[in-house]
Parts: sequence; C-alpha cells; structure tokens
Amino acid sequence: MTTTKLKEMISKNELDAKFAALYGEEKVAYQRERYLSAVRSFEKDYGVRDASLFSVSGRSEIAGNHTDHNRGKVIAGSIDLDIIAIASRSGGDVINLHSEGFRPNRVSLDELTPAPERRFSSNALIAGMCDGFCKNGYRIGGFDAYTTSSVLKGSGLSSSAAFEVMVGNVLNHLYNDGKVSNVEIAKISQYSENVFFGKASGLMDQMACAVGGFIYIDFESTKDPVIEKLDFDLNKYGYTLFIVNTGGNHADLNEDYSSVPKEMKKIASLLGKEVLRECSYEELIKNASMLREKAGDRAILRAIHFFNENRRVEEMRAALGRDDLDAFLSLVIESGNSSFRYLQNVYTTKNVEEQGLSLALALSENLLKGKRAAWRVHGGGFAGTIQAFVPHDMAAEYKTEIEKVFGEGSCIPLRVRKEGAAKLA
Repeated sequence: MTTTKLKEMISKNELDAKFAALYGEEKVAYQRERYLSAVRSFEKDYGVRDASLFSVSGRSEIAGNHTDHNRGKVIAGSIDLDIIAIASRSGGDVINLHSEGFRPNRVSLDELTPAPERRFSSNALIAGMCDGFCKNGYRIGGFDAYTTSSVLKGSGLSSSAAFEVMVGNVLNHLYNDGKVSNVEIAKISQYSENVFFGKASGLMDQMACAVGGFIYIDFESTKDPVIEKLDFDLNKYGYTLFIVNTGGNHADLNEDYSSVPKEMKKIASLLGKEVLRECSYEELIKNASMLREKAGDRAILRAIHFFNENRRVEEMRAALGRDDLDAFLSLVIESGNSSFRYLQNVYTTKNVEEQGLSLALALSENLLKGKRAAWRVHGGGFAGTIQAFVPHDMAAEYKTEIEKVFGEGSCIPLRVRKEGAAKLA
C-alpha cells in the first residue's frame, strides 16, 4: 500500500493492536507517532510510493555469556526496544538504506564480495545479507528503506544483529513472499557479521532478535539448533528487567570481543577439537599444564567459564520450569560473577581507568544484595551495559540511584515481546 495509506492507517489507530502486542498498551500512543515520523522521513527521501512496515527487536541475554560461538547453550529474550523500517521494492540492482542519524547506505547487488575497506560498516552487513540469501537459494533485489532504532548502539542489546535481521526481514517479505524462516534469517545474519563485517560473533544475538519471546537455544548443531520457547513472565513474579547503559567508550573494542572466541577455540584446537562444546572440563584440567604453556592462563579461565556457564543455562532452564525464582536469581548472579572473574569481559585492559560496568555492578550489589534480586554483566561486555532483575517495589529507587551516577535515561526498563522479526503492514 502507499505511504499515504500507511499514514492513514496509523492515524486512525488501525495498527494499535499490533503496537500493543509489540510494545505494551502504555506505549501505543508513542509508537503511533514514531511510525508516522518514520513514514514521513521515508517520503522525504524517496517520495510517496508503495511501501511496507517492519520491526525487529533487540535482545537481552539472560544466561550463556559468550558461549554461542563455541556451540554452547543460552537463554535470551526479545525486547521492546527495536529497529523499525519502511521499505519499498525499487526494481533496480541497488539497495538504498538510510538509518536515522547516519549517512545513507548504497549497496550494489553486483558487488557482493567481502571487502577490507568496508569491514565494520553497515554496507558490509547489507552486502553480507544479500550474499547469504543468494548462497542459500533465496531471491534478492533492490529496495529503498528508511530505518530508525531504539536499540542503543553498543548497549549489549544487539543493535548490529537487529540491523542484519532487519535487512533479511525486508528481503524475505519483498522478494520471497515471507517464506524464509526467522531461524534461517538469523543464520544468514551471523554469516554476514562473521564474513563481511569481520566480527567473530556467535549466533545467539541474531537468533534472539529474529525468533521472539524468552528462548532457550542449544547450538550444538549450528545447522539445526534446538530452540525452546520458555513460559517466563517477569511481571507475573513482580519484577522489572533493567538494562543500565554505562556510556562507555566502544572505540577499538573489536579485538577484545574477538579474543574471547579466539582463545576458547585455541584451547579446543590444542585438545584436538574445533570448539569447546566438543571437549570436556575433565580434558581441560588433565591437560592444563600444556595448555598454560601454549595458550596462556586467561584462555584456560575462559574455557572454565564456558563449561560452567553451559551447566548454569540448564539449571536456569530447569528453575524456570518449576517456578523456582530464588534459584533463577542465584544463577543470574553466579553467571555475572563468572563473567567478571573467569571470562574477564567487564573492562578492557587497554583502558583500565574506564570501568563503568564494574562500577554499575558494584552499585547494584550494594543496592540489591539481600533483596531477592540479581545483577550481571550484559551482552558482549568490556563496555556498555549491565542487567538487573529488580522487584517492582524497589524499581523506582534503583533507577533513581543508578541514574545519579550514569545520568538520566541510563537505567532502562525493558519488556520481553513475543515476536522478533515481524511485518506490520
């Protein structure tokens, strides 16, 4: 339908049910204005024409910190912070994608090869998604799109994964009649990030953004991961999920992020395997002397985190299944402690003076310890965000105290939504 008709539908509240399902009843009015503004921006860039509305959620990791890239286990949730897009087939062989606040991207479908000069760029992600679609036998074509995102860049909520999945979501509906599964889009998104963007990410971020809801994922088989929806509603328990954005500097952290899977896989390689999932803790300890010499102590500590975190994910899954909130919260704290002590992804050694995550974790512990709550590092780590599960009756106090240190708007309450990648109209 035309962008004029889309604006009319939004203005007449015809998409309110969709907005309520994705964002909650209390945010419907805000989302109406957000989508209207985005459609107007599309028209400013490309004119009045036929177009569609899309949304892809960000994600919040609940357990499984840095395990997916070694075919581990995770629990994650799709959240109500998302990227939205207005997109239209162009009929040509070029993708024009303008993200609010950034320079427009222009990608020729005749140039879909990894290129060093565009690594770590949005252009690389778009090209990688198109190449991945082609390699998997799906159709691609030119389109024009405008996007705007509430998934904070560098927040640990997977802004890059949401962007990748959005490109796949648009290609899926504009050129493949919506027949490509969200799971398949997630796999292609990982390919784009690994091969074209140049970041050795696992598959959790893309899968959680694409699939929706609270999900348990076992990546033992990357071709056919086990995905299980979990019946977990924080509101039922009387809890708010907060993400604290510490405002850290993300410049030059790609090496830090990449060092984690690199060191874990080095341990696996020295044990004669490809990834740690194919190894055991017993093998690790039996060969620790050799591994210290050839891989270093930090690599062994990160491997210990992997084995323990995989166990925690299963224990957390079981705790949620039996409504054991105390066990769940205890495991969240355990996961965070392991990330700090063994995984060592709470701050970068390149800039030890900046330790926003460490500070946020210390403040959270002092505010919440003994209050039947939990806190942990969130996402990739090194800078960015922490996560806190806070009882409703403490939520206002927690937010106030945290924002005294990190600034207004830094403590963000989240809602888990059931849909990941979606077409609205």
